[in-house]
Amino acid sequence: MAEQDEPRSLDELAAEVDENGEVSAEAAEGSDDLEILKRERDEIRDRFIRALADAENTRKRAERDRREAENYGGSKLARDLLPVHDNLSRALDAIAEDQREAQKALIEGIELTMRELLSVFKKHGIHPIDPKVGDKFDPQMHQAMFEAPVPGTKAGEIIQVAAQGFLLHDRLLRPAQVGVSSFKES
Repeated sequence: MAEQDEPRSLDELAAEVDENGEVSAEAAEGSDDLEILKRERDEIRDRFIRALADAENTRKRAERDRREAENYGGSKLARDLLPVHDNLSRALDAIAEDQREAQKALIEGIELTMRELLSVFKKHGIHPIDPKVGDKFDPQMHQAMFEAPVPGTKAGEIIQVAAQGFLLHDRLLRPAQVGVSSFKES
């Protein structure tokens, strides 16, 4: 195995050029070494820059994943709590006016529980979608449960709200369940 020469400095290479500007055979071999070193340097620089870019992309991806996990990680739990909200709403809606005085303590307990649930929803970024009768149907936020030709309405108008919808921050957790008019004027 041949012994490999140490790379020479530019000063050493310059010293090997004779006064006519001609490069000796030894110096020519050294300039090949110089070209090899430059190519290696450029290759290492390129790999270094790519590694830095990859590390930065990984950092950004990890930050985005962390934010998404923080904002949307509880979506299953939130979705599971929506029927609790629906049942409390139905309980409050089912109370007749004549029963309000007789069941005052029970009703206050249900209302307090509903307020607490809504407060927890708000704290965790769960916001209701509360369409009204007469609003335009939005397939991004509403789920049509039925269509009916109701006179005095326009096709695509909400004619009944069956259940509230909910957003978790900016993502749809559950669409509002609505009835939609299919009435066409003749």
